[in-house]
Amino acid sequence: MVPNSEHAARHDAVRDIAREAGALALRYFEARADLAIEAKASPQDVVSIADREVETLIATRIAALFPEDGLLGEEHAPVPTKSGYTWIIDPIDGTSPFVMGMPDWCVSIAVHDGTRPVASAICAPRVDDLYHGVRGGGAWLNGQPLAVDRERTIQSGLLGMGANYRIPRTYITTFADRLLEAGGMFYRNGSGALMIAYVAAGRLVGYFEPHINAWDCMAAILLVEEAGGWVAPFCADGDLARGDAIIAAAPGARDALLRLSDGLIYRP
Repeated sequence: MVPNSEHAARHDAVRDIAREAGALALRYFEARADLAIEAKASPQDVVSIADREVETLIATRIAALFPEDGLLGEEHAPVPTKSGYTWIIDPIDGTSPFVMGMPDWCVSIAVHDGTRPVASAICAPRVDDLYHGVRGGGAWLNGQPLAVDRERTIQSGLLGMGANYRIPRTYITTFADRLLEAGGMFYRNGSGALMIAYVAAGRLVGYFEPHINAWDCMAAILLVEEAGGWVAPFCADGDLARGDAIIAAAPGARDALLRLSDGLIYRP
């Protein structure tokens, strides 16, 4: 399938912008001892000048190329769309690993057409990985096509599990108990965007989080879908600012993951 020309143009742009933003974030990472760190809603939810400056760079590049497109970012006020397209931005997904000197963070950017993501890129500069995809045209990691692992199940693979301060503790412990009882094992690294991208790359068989913000997952949702995986409808009511649960899976893990997550969808 040939991608829509509007989607293709934004795919080219999002790939370049993510790479540039990743380079800026990496410079801050290498000088993180000098960063001022602030807590947001909880001590585990932090932000630094790096988050704000990287998002400013992304927004500036988008405004120059697509001035009528909207913006929804983690660190700045939203910009309404005039074109029907909205860019969904997480300048540094995994800020806690970032400030602690670990590699599990990324720049995550998606382009949404009002119904679904149509182009996206995730740059993990600490490990020199660039994921990107376009609706109807495929998804790639460092130039190689992405494909979910169609053979592994939750018993033979690893399942990504997300957690955050908004979710009641029992949702997390119940899911972990169910997974372990079913013979599976969970994986967590602090970046939802990266863990969902790992599903697209065949590194994880699935990912679940009872509630996640759109900027933490939208770019990776497209990657999974273009790589042959399945993702439950996200923010089906169209209110991206509210976030939703995320359930993403390769074919062999889909049914089991739905059973494990039954009753654990959290909408604050």
